[in-house]
Amino acid sequence: MATFTKEQVKRIGDLAAIALTDDEATSLESELNGLAESIDELNTIPTDGVEPTTNPVFLEAYLRPDIAAPPLDRDAALASAPATENGMFVAPRILGEE
Repeated sequence: MATFTKEQVKRIGDLAAIALTDDEATSLESELNGLAESIDELNTIPTDGVEPTTNPVFLEAYLRPDIAAPPLDRDAALASAPATENGMFVAPRILGEE
């Protein structure tokens, strides 16, 4: 049975850039060990001779026909834009200076 220690949980938190308090690490240790026990229990189920499936229910993908059409005219595309300049969309800068 796989078991997680509090130190391993804190290391996982560090790798995921998640700061964990001691109480959170203790709580997650318990939860992860519970999940590991459930997985170990599932591994005891005999599956010899059972064909793997991706989905037990057949699902059909409904796609529209791929029909070539002329592209949207630039002026039509820019018509509802809040701001344009030189035939392009204008948006506020979201990254720092380059």
